[in-house]
Amino acid sequence: MIGVFDSGIGGLTVVRALKQHLPEYDILYFGDTARTPYGTKSPETVIQYAIEDAEILLDRGARILVVGCNTASSVATDTLRERFDVPIFEVISPSVRMAVSAPKGRRIGIIGTRATVNSRVYEEKIRAVRPDMKVYAAACPLLVPLVEEGWLKKGETRRIVKKYLHPLKLKQIDTLILGCTHYPLLKEIIQEKIGKRVKVIDSSEALASSVKDFLREHPNIAGSLKKNGACQFYVSDLTAQSQKVAGSFLKTAAKLQHIKL
Repeated sequence: MIGVFDSGIGGLTVVRALKQHLPEYDILYFGDTARTPYGTKSPETVIQYAIEDAEILLDRGARILVVGCNTASSVATDTLRERFDVPIFEVISPSVRMAVSAPKGRRIGIIGTRATVNSRVYEEKIRAVRPDMKVYAAACPLLVPLVEEGWLKKGETRRIVKKYLHPLKLKQIDTLILGCTHYPLLKEIIQEKIGKRVKVIDSSEALASSVKDFLREHPNIAGSLKKNGACQFYVSDLTAQSQKVAGSFLKTAAKLQHIKL
């Protein structure tokens, strides 16, 4: 199975993208809803949580790990690759590749949690391949709880998005990376507030394309994975609200199951 984990239910946008690109593959999802958000935690804490999340998926049969959390991707990927002998995909590199290949990409904006922005991992990866690009980042700590609460169309959410994006708009960016898998749920508002001329990059779509390319290039691994089109969804804390919001992420009904940590 393809295992996906996230700090909460935001990673379900990755599952949705994977099901669009790889509908035949079985997917196992774990959302650490009891300890969300990761973006406000220290790197040491996020690394420990990411290890535990990975072990939950591997113990239940995952043979590929997809880190659907930008915060965990930014600080824990190296540790996970040292610790576990399975293919591991993080959400940052595919988005960076898409951003630097954009025809008009010269001024790139990034929005994410404080931990992701403070890690400067996007800036470092972009400048490693395109040192000529201007890169600007803005932390948006309120967006994850707003999405988790289901406030996708509230006026308050629209005003907060506008305020967060204002500094990037002043920089006249032409490309914007959604550096959190919760943010695709706000993509329409983000596109409206940042302007139509800005290309908005959905990190979940970029990640799913990367996994698809890998499996096409590694048929031996692809052949070892179950292909019943089945999905299992686990969370570390189950509430009526998380069950409700999960449906909006997946655009279909899904039964969340509780795992005690």
